[in-house]
Formats: sequence, C-alpha cells, structure tokens
Amino acid sequence: MLKNLKVILMIIMIALAGLTGCSSQPEPPIKLIANSWIGYSPLFYAKEKGWLKPLNIELSTVVSLGESIMTYKTGHFNGLAGTQYEFAKLQKQNANLVPIIMFDRSNGGDMVMSNLSINSLKKTTESVDVYLEINSINSAVFKDFIKAHELENKTFNFINKDPLKTLAQIKQSPITQPLIIVTYSPYNFELSKHGLNIIASTKNIEDILVVDALYVKKSCLTEHKAHFIKLKQLINQAIQDLHTNPRDYYEKVKPYLENSSYEEFSASLNQIEWLNSELSEPLIKKLNHTSFPIRDLL
Repeated sequence: MLKNLKVILMIIMIALAGLTGCSSQPEPPIKLIANSWIGYSPLFYAKEKGWLKPLNIELSTVVSLGESIMTYKTGHFNGLAGTQYEFAKLQKQNANLVPIIMFDRSNGGDMVMSNLSINSLKKTTESVDVYLEINSINSAVFKDFIKAHELENKTFNFINKDPLKTLAQIKQSPITQPLIIVTYSPYNFELSKHGLNIIASTKNIEDILVVDALYVKKSCLTEHKAHFIKLKQLINQAIQDLHTNPRDYYEKVKPYLENSSYEEFSASLNQIEWLNSELSEPLIKKLNHTSFPIRDLL
C-alpha cells in the first residue's frame, strides 16, 4: 500500500512539473523600429546575418521617420532609430527614451531639392509647393534653409508626404510650378531624374546638426543592458564588414533601401559620417548645446 502511494505521489509530482513547464512564458522580444535610411543599414545587416535573434531583438522597418514615430506610439515597441528631432518630439510626450547607440551624422544626406535655383526662388512671385514630412527632421532642415537664404517672405504651400509618396507623385505628374522637396538619401537619386536638383544640404547648411541614434525606453535599457552592449558590438562589426566587403554588405541591405543601385548606395555613403567610434569633442559640444543627452551612450 505504501509502495503504491509513493508511486502515485511521484506521478502527481511529474505531472505538476510538466504543467509548470508548459505554463512558463518565453521572455518577450525587444522590439525596435527603423526606417529606410542608409545610416540605419547596420541594423538591417545584423538582421540579415541572423545576429539579432540570439539577442531576442525584433526589428521592424518602415518607409519614413514620420511612420517610425506613429508606429512607435502604438505602444508595442521598446525603441526606435531616428534623428534628434524625433527623439525630442517623443520626449515632449513623456516617452522616457534615452539615446544608447549613435549611428551617423548627416553630411549631405539630408537635402533640399528644387526645380529652381536659389536665385530663381528669391525672384519668384509664385507660391512654392513644398513637399516634406512635417513631423520629422525635414521641418528643421527647411526652416534653416529659408533662414540661411532669406526666403522667409515667400509664400509656401506645404504638402505633408513621406518620401515614397512624394516620389510617386513626381513620377505621375509633370512639374509645372516652383517646387521644393525636402528629402534624404537615397530618394534624391530618383528625384534627380525628374528635373530636381540639390540646392542645399546638411553639408552646406552650417547651422543644422542631424545625427541618427537608437533610442530605447530607460526601463528597457536597465533590464537588457547586456543585450544592447552586444548590439553595439554587432553594429561596429557591421560597419567593419561594410568597409571590408561593401558589395556583400550592399546585397544584404538593399531590400531595405528602396531599390537603390550599388552606385547610388556607394554615393550615399559619402553623405554620412559614421559615429560608432568615440565622439569628437566639437560634436559633443554641439550635442550638449542642443540638449541631446549622451550619458547613456554605450
């Protein structure tokens, strides 16, 4: 009788252990967002190499910076890649984000394009259509552009469209009036085929600083700091692989870059400055001047 009781108890314990094992839930993934910008391509490369899965990181990609903000605000994500503009905008809404990994500094990669020269824009009395993402760094670039060239007195008709929709509209409709498009690489290459030229960029607008970073919730950084330290190492490795074998790197990231050719991809690389190594003192001063926190950078 005692022997049978022991057997029954053992069966019950095994069954309970099995139930406990089945009820345990896997740790939820760290969910990040990035848009189609060459500066975020190390993330795309890491995803394609299978490096993110061991870190339990899921990367979702969108077309534009504005879409990144809207997607992040659904509440289903732990962080996003963006410029300091998107970061500041979300912080005003109590997002409690911190920048943890720097990607790049725009050095011509954000630009103002037009079918007119700057002198012609100054002379025109017509209303000027301006295509841009209003809730993105585009607004800051445009504001500094018109200030630098004393165009504040012009009449601008703002059209809020992401780069892909802007490109689609330009392809469909002939340009018949003064037009400005605030965009970023790689969209400029296709736009240039439709009579639009770069008339200003972050390379020659001295007053504007555009940096790209990964921002995550402070609580997420605290809980998963080891994962993000490893991610930083993988981003460094991705950039090293880019320098070592750019063609192979391009083949892995091109699905994320809106059909850019290898030549356009290579040209885009000349429009950014990677910031994955130690930041320079002049840049730190500029970041501090714009109230961009660097204390949590890995």
